[in-house]
Amino acid sequence: MAAGSAAAGVCLREATQRKLQRFSELRGKPVAAGEFWDIVAITAADEKQELAYKQQLSKKLKKKELPLGVQYHVFVDPAGAKIGNGGSTLCALQSLEKLYGDKWNSFTILLIHSGGYSQRLPNASALGKIFTALPFGNPVYQMLELKLAMYIDFPSHMNPGILVTCADDIELYSIGESEFIRFDKPGFTALAHPSSLTVGTTHGVFVLEPCNGVEYRDLEYRRCHRFLHKPSIEKMHQFDAVCRPGNFSQQDFVRGDTPSLKLDPEYVYTDSLFYMDHKSAKKLLGFYERIGTLNCEIDAYGDFLQALGPGATVEYTRNTSNVTKEESELVDMRQRIFHLLKGTSLNVVVLNNSKFYHIGTTEEYLFHFASDSSLKSELGLQSIAFSIFLAVPECSANTSCIIQSILDSRCSVAPGSVVEYSRLGPDVSVGENCIVSGSYIIATAVLPAYSFVCSLSLKMNGHLEYSTMAFGVQDNLKKNVKTLSDIKLLQFFGVCFLSCLDIWNLKVTEELFSGNKTCLSLWNARIFPVCSSLSDSVTTSLKMLNAVQNKSTFSLNNYKLLSIEEMLVYKDVEDMITYREQIFLEITANRKQSGLETS
Repeated sequence: MAAGSAAAGVCLREATQRKLQRFSELRGKPVAAGEFWDIVAITAADEKQELAYKQQLSKKLKKKELPLGVQYHVFVDPAGAKIGNGGSTLCALQSLEKLYGDKWNSFTILLIHSGGYSQRLPNASALGKIFTALPFGNPVYQMLELKLAMYIDFPSHMNPGILVTCADDIELYSIGESEFIRFDKPGFTALAHPSSLTVGTTHGVFVLEPCNGVEYRDLEYRRCHRFLHKPSIEKMHQFDAVCRPGNFSQQDFVRGDTPSLKLDPEYVYTDSLFYMDHKSAKKLLGFYERIGTLNCEIDAYGDFLQALGPGATVEYTRNTSNVTKEESELVDMRQRIFHLLKGTSLNVVVLNNSKFYHIGTTEEYLFHFASDSSLKSELGLQSIAFSIFLAVPECSANTSCIIQSILDSRCSVAPGSVVEYSRLGPDVSVGENCIVSGSYIIATAVLPAYSFVCSLSLKMNGHLEYSTMAFGVQDNLKKNVKTLSDIKLLQFFGVCFLSCLDIWNLKVTEELFSGNKTCLSLWNARIFPVCSSLSDSVTTSLKMLNAVQNKSTFSLNNYKLLSIEEMLVYKDVEDMITYREQIFLEITANRKQSGLETS
């Protein structure tokens, strides 16, 4: 079995590298008709995010980092209530109709949902999850390039329609050399990956129709009887979603989403991306145009896919246990979607040698980039990617990861940490399991283990300013309380937030928080100093972090303070991109010089 698993791993790695190579050959070149997507669309949560995405897409196209001759779009959600990725899908359909009229019914379209604020991975908050840097490539790949590479074979084997995916996950798969994944059946078609039952509780799970003794293969086309969204293990058993390896000889399964899964006696098939044909997309668009305004969060997976297949029932529409905020309209809207889509088929492409990875939290980010993860070998991730840093030799499974950064050879970065788009001087010491992003640290500095430090450029009253968010990588920025008296329940770097405010000499008032005063969290706490230079900004925020760790005092009274929420309102995308570009040019020049010296 171990040999089977090793062989499956080699196949997965080789298939992944082939896709990356093929995409690399298309970068910066015009694509032939049918060779690539007709349209690549990215969703954004608001106009600030939309502008940031458009600026970055424009830079990528100028630098020939993407295939040319493709229509790249950013579609922004309407102002007002949060509408979820299902609502964003409906808005995107409407935008396509406005832009292309009936012409879009002949297009292959990739729709990437990237409209969140990345509160669980805040180094992606300012410039977007889809523009998260990955530690490989020259210039370094971001999630957008990786998505386009991994789906490189899809458009030429797809009927007109839309492939819907999310910005913070990665699907790797291996199939036979002469096989292709086809999206050519009416209705919806989804990819399915073998996973443990525990993983199934946080994903969508397919209840497949019986396969009538079909031989186990890496690629199988199956019909889905019904779809369960984040079901309990009891529900998986109740609805016959659970499979057993004994059904298929002694085949070992390769699965993702966790560091290392041994072969379980039971497994389920979980979701990742899905395709809908043009007819289904048109049906959803007509529905959206009839309702006018959407005032509740719709989930593209839970609310579209659960309506599909012959076994779908209306019961799920009343289950709001997985909903963060229960709006009065939600149940009614779900029921209307159910009746709209009922009877539509859900086809499943079962990928038995595949992995699904999520990189949406600080924990996942550090694990996959700075430890000996399987993703690292499958994608060819590097410990030092397009950077200047004479690092110490790797001596353990956990290493540091440096992405497009310039580090003095005398600075130290402990294992398990990631540094991206930053400059670190000779007297900088980064502890274990830290994330450092967009920063310039020239003065003597010690970053405690498990620190998160991310600098943003700001445009305030016409002036360029800087602010650096600093906290613990394990802090929960989404956790909120309703009243000032409850902020003692919040924790900053593992310390009671109330104690931190004492250390910083800050008073507990409503003015301490931006935005909604009945939703108080580290996300909207005004605790981060604004400075006139990038290096001062990092130094100052590190002082407040170290004061908490050392239980000393550091007064923030004399600084203008912002919350992370406000930083994103004032962010200067152009300046942040320029800073990254300066680092890029310096590394490029250094490499050329080194090349001349060694030749």
